[in-house]
Amino acid sequence: MSSAAPRVWAVVGATGTGKTGLSLDLAEALAARGRAAEIVNADAMQLYRGMDIGTAKLPVGDRHGIAHHLFDALAVTDEAAVAWYQDAARAAIAQIHGRGADAILVGGSGLYVSGVLWDFRFPPRDEAVRARLEAELDRLGAGALYARLREADPAAAERIDPRNGRRVVRALEVLAQGGETHGGALPSAPEFWHPDTRIIATTVDREQLVPLLDARVEGMWAAGMVDEVERLRGDGLERGVTAARAIGYAQALSQLRGDLTRDEAVAETQALTRRYARRQVSWFRRYAEARWVDARTVDATTLMSAGEAGE
Repeated sequence: MSSAAPRVWAVVGATGTGKTGLSLDLAEALAARGRAAEIVNADAMQLYRGMDIGTAKLPVGDRHGIAHHLFDALAVTDEAAVAWYQDAARAAIAQIHGRGADAILVGGSGLYVSGVLWDFRFPPRDEAVRARLEAELDRLGAGALYARLREADPAAAERIDPRNGRRVVRALEVLAQGGETHGGALPSAPEFWHPDTRIIATTVDREQLVPLLDARVEGMWAAGMVDEVERLRGDGLERGVTAARAIGYAQALSQLRGDLTRDEAVAETQALTRRYARRQVSWFRRYAEARWVDARTVDATTLMSAGEAGE
């Protein structure tokens, strides 16, 4: 095994751009060089047990014997909180480094990734304020609360999907405490949490990515997305604050309730997935340290060598 100090690698990018495959290739390239590596999940929805088809979660049998962490860490009734994730991911990375291995952080949830890589401090929760805002969300809908956020903090509103009531509530909760919303910017003069960090960002031209994403959603429905969601209902999916609102899962639930047809559920999921991919690209473009690659053609060994050289 290499005697070099363990490193953090981050493989980030929009959904459908090949992050998972590249992370496996990178881990194997590192192993061939004598550097063990383990993978840490940075996809908010892959944290949930049973949410497999709709998140394109890599089956255990396809993980090439590489240790994976923070997959299936939560029940669908749990709420995924970014501050909790920051602690959990950093603890996993510290344990990996303690074994003398590199950690590869993989995912497209921008705030989750940023919260691990940089010195983020997340505002505390105010349960009373949150409960009041969530009651208003149920009564008035996300649009009304989003309008309030847009008036109070236009920059924060610009970075949040108007349909994402959970994110809107959190931003208003922070503002109510006199804090600054953290949802779209890196800290000023950001410093890496771990000094030896390398970021690889995957990209596919949009004209190529859109049909790939549309086909991916169709494939999810063909693979049994609705059956998966039906099973998860038995685990309490509809009570989940985060999981029930996930792209694809919310639409499959609506299909099961009879509110959407199959074609409508697929089309809505495709549209939301395309929109989400655009937001992911915008987020990761702010990573000045990232090396952008096409995962379909890049050679992981070359990429690793460049990373080791600090390029």
